[in-house]
Amino acid sequence: MALDLAQLAVHRSYLVRYAMLQLRDETQAEDVVQETLLAALQANFSGQSSIKTWLTGILKHKIIDLIRKKSREPGLPDDFSDVVDTGDFDPLFSDSHHWDKESMPHSWDQTAQSIEDRQFWAVYEACSQQMPKRVALVFSLREVMGLEIDEICKRLEITSTNCSVILYRARMSLRLCLEKNWFGIAGRDAS
Repeated sequence: MALDLAQLAVHRSYLVRYAMLQLRDETQAEDVVQETLLAALQANFSGQSSIKTWLTGILKHKIIDLIRKKSREPGLPDDFSDVVDTGDFDPLFSDSHHWDKESMPHSWDQTAQSIEDRQFWAVYEACSQQMPKRVALVFSLREVMGLEIDEICKRLEITSTNCSVILYRARMSLRLCLEKNWFGIAGRDAS
């Protein structure tokens, strides 16, 4: 079934927000959303999912294509050497490399309810914006786009060890931020 522009345009602001979260570049986000909507206009919607889900799937591929293209350009990828320092998290651990008793992660009792809450996603977005751009890129490629670590390393020309450290840093900063700003667990300072 062919869809018209009005049916697709309803989802434009969501798609731009999604792309901005992944790319952190307004111009690039607008461009990939334009390409997504053009691709959708030229394709047939099968109706096996919602239009929003279908468009998000197209957008993910457009974002991955853009990242692949940019990784082949001279001067890219960025130097990741500044994001491998995990010293920010040292205060969370004791001298024996175990969790400090007061810093130990708490269980998140309302996780399922939180995922359904729009305000949770606003907090998540704000927390992810606090990550350095390159850390967020690696996190997004792995956790949102679903790329394998080998592919991420190949595209960004980083080692698997470096990639693992970057993912660790991203997950820790996101966890600390969500605990502080959503789950209300006191005694944490993510900054």
